Amino acid sequence: MMKSNYQILEYMGKNPRIDESVFLAPGSQVVGDVVIGKNSSIWFQTLVRGDVNYIRIGENVNIQDLTIVHVARDVYPVEIGNNVSIGHRATIHGCKLKDNSFVGMCATLMDDVEVGEFAFIGAGALVTPGKKIPPGVLVMGSPGKIVRDITDKEREIITRTAGNYLKYKENYLQDPFYSRG
Repeated sequence: MMKSNYQILEYMGKNPRIDESVFLAPGSQVVGDVVIGKNSSIWFQTLVRGDVNYIRIGENVNIQDLTIVHVARDVYPVEIGNNVSIGHRATIHGCKLKDNSFVGMCATLMDDVEVGEFAFIGAGALVTPGKKIPPGVLVMGSPGKIVRDITDKEREIITRTAGNYLKYKENYLQDPFYSRG
């Protein structure tokens, strides 16, 4: 049986810096000028590509299956705070996500977008370039529009999802096949 086959790739002399507690799922790729903080997780078939600008990912971040995280050359890096959840098949391009923000499945965030704390980007939303999403709101649609403040239940979903993915990554790392050691 082969060991987990994630890839950590140098680009133009820049190597990703990944905390030893991070879970990298099989098929995930991390390229170039990328820093990933403690207890974060990069899930199956996800690409984090810091080739023409930098990517900074905080602690307890989960970037779920089939997501693409990329940058805009020399202009817009990606900065992701702590306790952020990014749903399956999202696209994160040249933007900033504050602590405790949430990006739903298949959402797209374009260059120069900023997402505030406890903001909830709904599944399939398209957040167009330059949008500044304030804290604690729900964004839905294409193009994405603020529809209302988040509910207590949605705030709980944000917190619970980050906590769940912390447990999931710990479970995977206990299996020798998935460990980075």
